[in-house]
Amino acid sequence: MTENTYKKIEVFFRTHVASYLLLRIVYKYLPIMVYILYPVLLINTVIYMIKGGSPDDFIKTLVIPAVTFLSVSILRKLINKPRPYEALNINPLIKKDTKGKSFPSRHAASIFTIAMASFTLHPFIAYFLLFVGVVMIASRVLAGVHYISDVIAGALYAIILALIGLFI
Repeated sequence: MTENTYKKIEVFFRTHVASYLLLRIVYKYLPIMVYILYPVLLINTVIYMIKGGSPDDFIKTLVIPAVTFLSVSILRKLINKPRPYEALNINPLIKKDTKGKSFPSRHAASIFTIAMASFTLHPFIAYFLLFVGVVMIASRVLAGVHYISDVIAGALYAIILALIGLFI
């Protein structure tokens, strides 16, 4: 997005208080919900394994997100792309002090890899998390802390790694 587009988004949210409040809630609480849900999914996978399910399901549910998270963290550090509020003359809607490390988005990679890893045993939860992921990454872009390319790259990276991991 361009500087002009971000400024128009900022004006919209600053003049529509309810929308701005909703953006702040989504931005802050969706990641917390996902990070709470992930251990619950792991525990559920262990219970499934104890009841006769395959240990592979637990290993994949644990390892795929871990590998994705670690590798995307390394990529972000190596690429070190500036964030929109650093590169453009904009005021982010959510204040953030982070410099660089915008590409690929770790939030996007995290939620999409958790969604993909949960498809085997919990397809309904996986589809729900994919939907939540789209909402969450949109909030990152609208807030001015990520470019669209950052969140799409994070989501695609996670989906590709998860598909490779699920079929190994």
